[in-house]
Amino acid sequence: MTSDESQTPVPHKRPAFEPPGRLLKPTGYHPDMRRPPTIVAGAGLVLLRVVAGVAVLVGIAVGWDAILSDPDSALEGFDPSPAGSQAALWFVLAAGSTVLLIDLLLAILVFRGHNWARVIVMIISAGSISILFFAWWAQGQEIKVEGTFLSLSLDILLLLALSSRSAAAYARRYERRRPAHLSR
Repeated sequence: MTSDESQTPVPHKRPAFEPPGRLLKPTGYHPDMRRPPTIVAGAGLVLLRVVAGVAVLVGIAVGWDAILSDPDSALEGFDPSPAGSQAALWFVLAAGSTVLLIDLLLAILVFRGHNWARVIVMIISAGSISILFFAWWAQGQEIKVEGTFLSLSLDILLLLALSSRSAAAYARRYERRRPAHLSR
């Protein structure tokens, strides 16, 4: 070992865990904070979820007759006439489009830095992951690459991006906090 090697500073590693006091420390008032990449990634992932939803709705519209003719179809109790079938299709497309518009609005609000929108997106993602897990656990539903895997991976990436410290700090950058010694 040469003398140069012994003088090289060793980079400090982050601990595997962080003290709760440090994790719970509130972010400071910083209205000029630049948008972090985690917010951009989170909003982009929500937009990808919207695009995937549009693809699903197009697939439903194109394959509507095949869905109706499938004996395992869960579409019971509707009017099987052509007019009733068309009304059911429009209802499904309208409900799906409404959900996608809400998701698009949440993506815009997350990008603009609204904390409540970030939290709602994370709750929806956690709920979606939980539903997929319980469907797998209780019903033995397979997680396939062409179906649920894409949705699951987007939700996991969304949670990772939007739960980061930088995303939380950006979403809460306008909040003023009282100093600890004045809040008593």
